[in-house]
Parts: sequence; structure tokens; C-alpha cells
Amino acid sequence: MRVFRLMKIAATLYCFLIIFSVKIYTQEHSDRVGTTAANFLEIGIGGAGNAMGEAYVSVTRDLYSIYWNPAGLAFLRQNEVSFMYQPWIVDINTAFAGVAIVLPRIGTLSLGYYHVGYGEMEVTTLEKQDGTGELFTANDYSISLCFSRKLAQWFAFGASGKFISSQIWHTSANAMAVDLGVIVSTHFFSPTGNRTEGMNIGMSISNYGTRLKYDGIDLLNPIDILPYEEGNYRDVEGQFRLQSWELPLIFRIGCSITPIVMINHRLTIAVDALHPNNNSESVNLGAQYELRIPGTGSFFLRCGYKALFMDRSEYGLTVGGGLVMRMMHNFGFKVDYAFKNIGILGNVHSYTFGFLF
Repeated sequence: MRVFRLMKIAATLYCFLIIFSVKIYTQEHSDRVGTTAANFLEIGIGGAGNAMGEAYVSVTRDLYSIYWNPAGLAFLRQNEVSFMYQPWIVDINTAFAGVAIVLPRIGTLSLGYYHVGYGEMEVTTLEKQDGTGELFTANDYSISLCFSRKLAQWFAFGASGKFISSQIWHTSANAMAVDLGVIVSTHFFSPTGNRTEGMNIGMSISNYGTRLKYDGIDLLNPIDILPYEEGNYRDVEGQFRLQSWELPLIFRIGCSITPIVMINHRLTIAVDALHPNNNSESVNLGAQYELRIPGTGSFFLRCGYKALFMDRSEYGLTVGGGLVMRMMHNFGFKVDYAFKNIGILGNVHSYTFGFLF
């Protein structure tokens, strides 16, 4: 009992430490809209989380915990491989692929690759504003390595390290970052008295790392140091020196309850509060209904609302569904879909496919 008491104290201190550190870091940056780089890291991944309005920090229990909260990986019972394709706005495409391996009595280890492609664009100059005939591309990606473990039946902890890269034609920038997360299961509001149906509290801090600074041959330009004097070198090689940019730091805290728990029916309601370093605070709401099909799997219906109380938000309603099918020899597959409305920017669809083994 003394060990569990000490673990509770440690978990509480850890949670307060996260809140305090994020508050100190962001209290001087209350109005910094559009002042960070690698903002693709703010685009939610996975059909389930997107369909629930991104109110997922305390609900996540699948491979996409890599993004939402690394602690959720500790709840995996099987190895999982998953792929996501999500066409984004203005012909931008996002994709994710990952794998999670459950190591008995050790924890869960996972690897994820997240890519954003901006397609081909025309090269223009001041002299040729209609295009030079050349095309260039831009790509962003991140690679995450995560580990998660249950330190107690009611407390899970997860951490991930990630490599982030942003490329625009011949110019690129790299950074390193870490994500940290915890999930605490409680007896509160449990219809059955079990922790598994009680209130879950989740917290995560994402993209805490180094700055991005672009560099490359595209920044090389000839410079005439003395344009009004003869006899000097007219075309001296020069290079633009760009400033470094912070990553989009996001602190999430949320809770979820399961007010309806029946043999084949479950209803989960979740709410998340977000504190980013490049925008105003906001709240996400989500709900998930699960219909369990005995001997076959589960069917899910999900809905939510993203970015309540955010200044000038274009986000809104989200809906979606999913299916988990169990097969022989402990194999299974998962399919998830999400629809997200982004106001004047249009609608976004997310497609997720996964395998359990």
C-alpha cells in the first residue's frame, strides 16, 4: 500500500510539473498567432480522434496515441500496424504509417512516420511572375519513436522522441522534439464501480524541442556590394541568413466518462482543453458510441466539435465511424473514417486502415 501511495504522490507531482512548466513557457506568448514553424504537427491524425472533435487525449487507446498522447499506447493488447490517408485543403495531402509492438511485462514500443506533401508549384521571379517553366515541391515529415508503460493499473506514462524535417525545393530545416503524456484511471462516475468504466484523465505536452532554421542553396544570391562604383567585384556570392522558429508547442488536458455501460453498448463522452504557444486556448468536445458484436468485433459512431472558444476559428462539427473485426488466430483489422468541417477552407476526410496481430 505504501508503494501505491508513493506512486500516487509521484504522479500528482508530475502532472503539476507539466502544468507549471507549460504555464511558465507560454505566459509571455499569449498572442502569437502564426509565429511557429512546422505547423503540420498541429494537424490531427487518425480517424477516431478526428471524428471526436480531437477530444482524444484521455480516450486514445490505439496506435494513433503516438500523436495524441503517448501514454495511450500502454493500453494496447495486441501488436498493431496502421495507415492513414487524409487529403487536406488546397491539394495538400497528409499520410501516416506506424507500427506498435507490445512487449509483455516491459511496455509498448512504437514507430510512426507522418508526411505532408504540398504538391508541385510553379517557380516565379520578379521578372517572370507568370512562371519560369520550372516546378518545385515542398514536403514536411516527422519520425517518432515512442515507449509507453503502465506503472500501475490506474496510471500510464508515455514518452516519444521525434525528428522533424521541413523542405522547400533546395532549402530545408530540421529539429528534434519530445512528447510526454499520462493517463490516470479513476472510480469517479463509474456505472459499474470499475476503473475501466470510470473517469479517465489525460494530459500531454507535444513538440517540446529545438527550433527550425532553414538553410540551402536557394538562399545563395549574387550581391553587388558597391552598386554605384566601378572596379569592384560586381557579383559576390552572398547568402540570406534566416532566423530560427519555434515548434508549435501544445499542452492538452482532458477527461472522459462512460455514462452508459451495457453488455453490448458503451457511450463515451470526452472534453479536452488546449493551450498552444501560437494561438488562443480552446476546448474540444467528443462522443463515441460502441456497439459490440459478440464473436465478431465492434462498430463505432463518433461525433464532436473542435476549437470552441478559439478566437476566429474556422473549425466546427466533426463526425465519423469505425469498425473493428476479429478473426481467427487472434488477427483483426480496423477501419475508421472522419469528416471535418473547416469553414471557408472546405471539408476534410480522413481514412484509416489498421491490422491487429
